[in-house]
Amino acid sequence: MLDKKIKLGLLGVGHLGKIHLKCLISTNFDVVGVYDPDPATQDFVRETYGIPIFDTAEALIDASDALDIVSTTITHFELAIKAINQGKHAFIEKPICTTIEEAKALVAATRKHNVKVQIGHVERYNPAIVSLRDRKVQPKFIEGHRLTTFNTRGNDVSVILDLMIHDLDLILQLVDSEVVDVQANGVCVVNDTPDICNARITFENGCVANLTASRISMKQMRKLRMFQGNEYISLDFLNKETQIVKLEPVSNEEASNHMTIETSTGKKIINIETPEIVENNAIVDELTDFHNAIRDNRIVSVPVEAGLKALELAYLIEGKIKGEDKR
Repeated sequence: MLDKKIKLGLLGVGHLGKIHLKCLISTNFDVVGVYDPDPATQDFVRETYGIPIFDTAEALIDASDALDIVSTTITHFELAIKAINQGKHAFIEKPICTTIEEAKALVAATRKHNVKVQIGHVERYNPAIVSLRDRKVQPKFIEGHRLTTFNTRGNDVSVILDLMIHDLDLILQLVDSEVVDVQANGVCVVNDTPDICNARITFENGCVANLTASRISMKQMRKLRMFQGNEYISLDFLNKETQIVKLEPVSNEEASNHMTIETSTGKKIINIETPEIVENNAIVDELTDFHNAIRDNRIVSVPVEAGLKALELAYLIEGKIKGEDKR
């Protein structure tokens, strides 16, 4: 356990980086400085937070115990590998990096240098999914919709890497089985990479996930619906709501006081449950979790291997759209 304050440097202070910086102030990290090459961003950080601005990423890495990497995806690998090779811990915003080869190299470096590396799959900290942590979830079918209106941010990558990767990470965690088949379709509407995508993913245990992601929608939606034996679970990540519809056996006496349905195994009660939702700031929670993993020398909640798995599945989907298996 570390007795001293953990010194953290922030690499990248764009739209999401500014959010991270504000959230970092609420954690126990000692934010020693930031690096961002944009002069306007540097002025903003000085005037708003009075935090030191470093001239180079290398200088900030040298001055830090841990790095929060929220720069553009294309720079993730270069910055993360420099930090890890110096024995520094790293929080890397999703997606982990731009290629599978880079992600595998980060996994190898993380293990070699025995540092904590956490990937920013923030939906794992959404109150809707957190409400299921003590519940046994064994989905047989999953349907997901992640839709957003057009925005110029994030368009350097496909909608699969920009939006769908959130749900890919979640279903890989929830299903906990190997992917055996992927079918996908995607369309480029505004950008030269897909702006809308539908993917059907089949797992070894028989579960099927049907996911849709779009960044050209007229409305916002972030929902995941799961169906399992005698149970339907609806998660609304945008509104932070969870609803569970359960079918339970019932006697004739109980049936008169409840909504019931006839099934192949007899009459059952329809029970609707809404688990308690604890309001939170998911980014503060994930950064705090990262801090505590370093402090307590424990495994991070979203390890670098999870980032690699989500990226591999994302590229498999992209490959199917292009008519190739990109691995």
